[in-house]
Amino acid sequence: MTTARSILFYLGLLPVTVLFSLLSWLILPLDRKTRYKIVTQWSRFSLWWLRITCGVSSSIKGLENIPSRPAVIFCKHQSAWETMALQFIFPPQVQVVKRELLYVPFFGWGLASLNPIAIDRSAGAKALRQVLRVGTERIREGWWVLLFPEGTRTALGDVREYSPSAAALAIRADCMLVPVAHNAGVFWSRNALRKMRGEIQLSIGPALDSKGKSAAELTAEAVKWIEAQCAEMPQSVT
Repeated sequence: MTTARSILFYLGLLPVTVLFSLLSWLILPLDRKTRYKIVTQWSRFSLWWLRITCGVSSSIKGLENIPSRPAVIFCKHQSAWETMALQFIFPPQVQVVKRELLYVPFFGWGLASLNPIAIDRSAGAKALRQVLRVGTERIREGWWVLLFPEGTRTALGDVREYSPSAAALAIRADCMLVPVAHNAGVFWSRNALRKMRGEIQLSIGPALDSKGKSAAELTAEAVKWIEAQCAEMPQSVT
């Protein structure tokens, strides 16, 4: 039944994705905040449909830690779930994504309408300068910036090297860095068809002040909190 439910999830998601991708082009003349409110309804539907078909729910801890001013979201990356869920946990945001995602049919078109910071990861220092420049502009315009410092989705139990780019942006923009831990990979693992029934746990840590810290120091502080939180969360389906 788990496989059948997962297939049903994708069958229901496909026509809605096509619909929203076409809609995203029609609403391009609208301002960015209005487009964001419309296009992110695709994520709202996806999470609702995931709960209905596959029985995947979530619990959120630490909402009181979200600052009142725009900041950088520093999040563990295990699945597609967090890329959608964070849109409704935090205020309007832009994501730092790899440029190739914009070329994915339908999905990429909708993503492009949200004005993400699309980078060429092979560009090295040039990509970092783009994140710092555009990210600072977005924060000053009132947007939050979401980065997945591991660079790609990681398998359960894996600890990849965390890029200091998120911390560097927080320092450059003179804002807070907000660490986020979760165990979404238990229920929606990397490149897996099957979605496992259960409750995803997500925890938002205390916002970290970037003042007087190097990018390496701020990154280490966020990583220590995230990995400690993840270690306390269930790492298998019960």
